[in-house]
Amino acid sequence: MRRWIWRAFVQCALIPLILVEFVLIGAYLLSNAATRDAQLAHLEERAQQALAGTVQREAQIVDWRLWNIEKQAQIFRGAVAHALQERGFQPDEVERARHVLGPDGLFYSRSDDGRAASVYAKSTPPERQDHAKALRLSQLDPLMRSIEEAGPLVVSVYFRSWDNYIRRYPFFDVLQKESGDVLSSGGRFYSRADERHNPERQPVWTAPYHDPAGAWRIAMIAPVYRGDFLEGVVGLEIDLEGLLAEIGALDVPWQGYAVLVDEEGSVMALPRAGGAAGESTAVNPPRQRREVEHLLQAAGTEGEVQAAMFDGHEHLLAWKATPQTGWRLLLVVDKERILQPTRALAAHYQQIGYLLIAGLCLFHALFLALWWRRSRRLSRELERPINGIADMLKHLGKGRRKDEGDRPSLLRPSRIEELDAMADAVRSSDRQLQASEAERSRAQQLLEVVMENTTESLWEIMADKSLIRVSSRFARRFALDAECVTIEEFNRLVHPDDMERLKRRRESFFGGAEGVYEVEYRCVDRAGQYVWLLSRGQALVRDVDGRVLHSAGTHVDISRLKAVQEDLRRATLEAQDASRAKSRFLSSMSHELRTPLNAVQGFAQLIELEVEDKPEASLVGEYAREIVKAGRHLTALVDDILDLSTLEGRRQQLLIRPVEAGAILASCAELVQPQIRESQLHLQLISMCRPLYVQADARRLRQILLNLLSNAIKYNRPQGRVTLGHEVRSDCVRLWVKDTGPGLDAGQQSQLFQPFQRLGRESSNIPGSGIGLVLCHELAALMNGSMGFHSEPGRGCCFWIDLPGAAAPEEERASPGDEPPAGQVERVEGDS
Repeated sequence: MRRWIWRAFVQCALIPLILVEFVLIGAYLLSNAATRDAQLAHLEERAQQALAGTVQREAQIVDWRLWNIEKQAQIFRGAVAHALQERGFQPDEVERARHVLGPDGLFYSRSDDGRAASVYAKSTPPERQDHAKALRLSQLDPLMRSIEEAGPLVVSVYFRSWDNYIRRYPFFDVLQKESGDVLSSGGRFYSRADERHNPERQPVWTAPYHDPAGAWRIAMIAPVYRGDFLEGVVGLEIDLEGLLAEIGALDVPWQGYAVLVDEEGSVMALPRAGGAAGESTAVNPPRQRREVEHLLQAAGTEGEVQAAMFDGHEHLLAWKATPQTGWRLLLVVDKERILQPTRALAAHYQQIGYLLIAGLCLFHALFLALWWRRSRRLSRELERPINGIADMLKHLGKGRRKDEGDRPSLLRPSRIEELDAMADAVRSSDRQLQASEAERSRAQQLLEVVMENTTESLWEIMADKSLIRVSSRFARRFALDAECVTIEEFNRLVHPDDMERLKRRRESFFGGAEGVYEVEYRCVDRAGQYVWLLSRGQALVRDVDGRVLHSAGTHVDISRLKAVQEDLRRATLEAQDASRAKSRFLSSMSHELRTPLNAVQGFAQLIELEVEDKPEASLVGEYAREIVKAGRHLTALVDDILDLSTLEGRRQQLLIRPVEAGAILASCAELVQPQIRESQLHLQLISMCRPLYVQADARRLRQILLNLLSNAIKYNRPQGRVTLGHEVRSDCVRLWVKDTGPGLDAGQQSQLFQPFQRLGRESSNIPGSGIGLVLCHELAALMNGSMGFHSEPGRGCCFWIDLPGAAAPEEERASPGDEPPAGQVERVEGDS
């Protein structure tokens, strides 16, 4: 008996249970490994994107700082050239009193007076010294002081002439120098400005050097010419250590570090993350130079993120060059630091899986021991009644009467042996039923524990008695007097705002209109706090009319879910408010910028008119024209930003009506003729045989076409062609602009119609803001049209706008003689 019970348990229960549990644990471990691999791949991809964006951004910041210094040097060079030619300038008495003739014929400035130091080097004999030139250059002092004060990295501003005259700000005591021959860093770089070393006559950057105080410096120098004669060199001396300290403050992700390398290969190392605060940022020794050259070789192409092995670890590398100096900014991140948290988490979950296996093994060992003991006791409990039944069956199987003493001891004395056996069987069945009932009670308690832990409560509603039964835990939590209460008493717990909705839902469900009962409402608990409950249930018993008499279901606490939903709703409202504030800010700032921009352009045009007939002020006129040109570009950019703001806020109002497309195309072609001639391109307009109308806003359609024509002109090749035409399609009219430029590759095409995207031409001299095509795309959508393009690298681009066709307006059909000819040009305001 005992072996049979044990074998049945092992085959029917234990083995399937163990198999299921180990399959689930195996699935857990495999899914954990797959999740870890996916997370590592995603994390590495995000790290590469972050590293590429960081090196791009920081390199642009460095380049922008150097570009500002270069522009200051160009302004100072122009001022020096003007001062050298303006011989009518008379210095004040303070300037004359500052200059004295010292020992050995040294002509120098002896006092500060808030002005620059001025000295002729000893190598220039007194008879060759031009003292008038030295005094005339005093008019540069305010500009030199402004440049030095405006740039925190600018250490000094100086001019050194061909005859070894030096003017430098801030002031220094000339007589305290060891020699009057080398008083400025410009002396060592003077030869770099001559025609042989700098035929373009452009500002150039020097290599890093030590100043007399031992600090690291670099200089931006620019030649000053009078015709073909090199008058001298101007220079802005820059604090290299200060510049590197600003770069060193950048926060490289994942505790990475950065290295800056100049164009000659010298390493200007930035401190590693967590390094000593006083670590030098000077030019490093040859050993570090070789290490950085190895890193640059492993980094590969500029701007791309590469993986390389060194120092026993795999690292991610990315570098970007600054166009102004040719310096290369290299970022290095240990890949293990990126992936280590994810790997540690995956290992933790894997360890949990192993602990689960060990726990299950221990549980089954204890369970087997308990069941072995249980089977032995069960076999002993069953052997006696079964043997008694077997004896009785044997006794009954004899088919004859027995004396009283021959009857089994289990039976009471009886005349009918069969009745005695049936009575014994009933008593035995009763004992077995009692044991089964005890087992069922324990199983029911176990089921209730499981349900108590997975739901807030089980409920039963007897609609015919208006009673509801809940679990004891629910009754305790919500202060009910008993587990079975009336529906009216239960309704006292419901929030007043939810009561009406709950009643309607109950009436609909118990009336038989719906098959599933589901409703959310709030109930007050023992502490006086309202808790959100989700009540779900189904009908158990219905009457002949389909009304529900008895139903059951569960209560689930969804308070946390409701709190999360409320947080999401609040966050959505905040995001919408932020978006509206951004739009208001763009609109307000665009309008506020127009007034000063108009003033700048107006005064610049006045300056241009005043110096138009003055050859000696040609440089001022050129500056004024540059200001006007920049002002117009900035005004157009402000208009584009304002348009983009109104489009994003959906506040743009268009006048959609039938528009004659031929006239629009002809007027646009006429408006871009000056740009076509200036760029030496060819413009071809495909004329129309008859008037063609489209549904559009005339002003905005002209804006789109002018924008497309402007792009075709700006990005075309020399002596190229721009074609403007149309195409009548089955469902629309297509207006297109085609050019013969370099075209767009797949990467550039994917970035089209994105705001402020210049497709890699941000550093070119082609003007633009990157929002023109975005405006065109949005305007086309507002006119119930669409935009598209086709481009192949090396074969140009073709952009088009598809608009709904339209019939001619009634007034034009009634008076065809007044219709303007196709191709007529009309004057419009520039909106692109």
